[in-house]
Amino acid sequence: MELVLPSADGLTNYRLVGEPVAQGTYAPTRSRVAYAAAHVVADPLGDNSPGAPAVVDWEHTLEFRRHLWSLGLSVAEAMDTAQRGMGLDWKATQELIRRSAAEAPDGRIAVGVGTDQLASGKHSLDVVAEAYEEQLAVAEDVGAQPILMASRALCGVASGPDDYRTVYDRLLAQSARPVILHWLGDMFDPALAGYWGSASVDSAADTVVELIKANLGKVDGIKVSLLDATKEVALRNRLPEGVRLYTGDDFNYPELIRGDENHHSDALLGIFAAIAPAAAAALKALDDGDLATYEKVFAPTVPLARQIFSAPTYYYKTGIAFLAWLNGHQPGFTMVGGLQTGRSLPHLADTFRLADQAGVLTNPELAVDRFRRLLNVSGIDA
Repeated sequence: MELVLPSADGLTNYRLVGEPVAQGTYAPTRSRVAYAAAHVVADPLGDNSPGAPAVVDWEHTLEFRRHLWSLGLSVAEAMDTAQRGMGLDWKATQELIRRSAAEAPDGRIAVGVGTDQLASGKHSLDVVAEAYEEQLAVAEDVGAQPILMASRALCGVASGPDDYRTVYDRLLAQSARPVILHWLGDMFDPALAGYWGSASVDSAADTVVELIKANLGKVDGIKVSLLDATKEVALRNRLPEGVRLYTGDDFNYPELIRGDENHHSDALLGIFAAIAPAAAAALKALDDGDLATYEKVFAPTVPLARQIFSAPTYYYKTGIAFLAWLNGHQPGFTMVGGLQTGRSLPHLADTFRLADQAGVLTNPELAVDRFRRLLNVSGIDA
């Protein structure tokens, strides 16, 4: 099959070359814990313009989660991939958590707990902690593992590491089950620069390690999204035994999940939603001790991941929804908050090409037909 792909230099013919990764149903992985951070599907009939309350297509949103569970992946729900702070408001988030948790297989859902119900502006530490507590109660009410998300409000008011400790110690003391901490770098959200009270990653890591050691038994692990494998491994090596490092590094995940002679990272990744069949096949190979297949399956997905998560990184959600549309998991390429406009047509064309080469266009004929339609409505006769 061929189609026209736009680029910065004009239009070129592209012939598909990829062999789609085999589809199938998988048991949950044995050797790693693997969460896919899932996106939400916008209702095409809803007013999902920027700033409007989110109107979600619940049928397709939940069907996508069933797809991930069928592949043996767990779901990280209501995370930044679901456009927390970028289109998904707290009312819709609560409904998303409740609907998803009601369908999740036992132990295979964790949900984001944050402070995004607060209005923009500066708040006291008490108000920030109370916002966290409100969301923590929702997670505990549905029986899901909490992920204490990095908070813009906390970052905006905290004067140093002690303020972070004050809030997190308070939350961990009352959590009914071990939580996953969340360290999201400022490439994902510029408002989180200096999180944990320092612009130095090394100093911030000191704060994290001290927090975890002071709350052993309350912390299952920490999700780290710094796009720096060296920094992640350094932190991983400092964690107390039994505390997991969940990689959120969408650039270097194959090597981090594979691990070294000392430790490995588990996974909590947005890219897994985009490459779910490949992720499932690679993790099964890892379970089986077949590192050659693990590397073979994952290797071509890395250029695609680097494309989707290229700067400005916070628009990666557009690429996730784009691939879900190409693969037939949603009827249209629309997003809450109008975020489908977050990437240019040439960027999406490169995403299409790399997805083909990675074998994650599960129905190439459908993908080609849909991309041609996108080109047509964009003014390109293809």
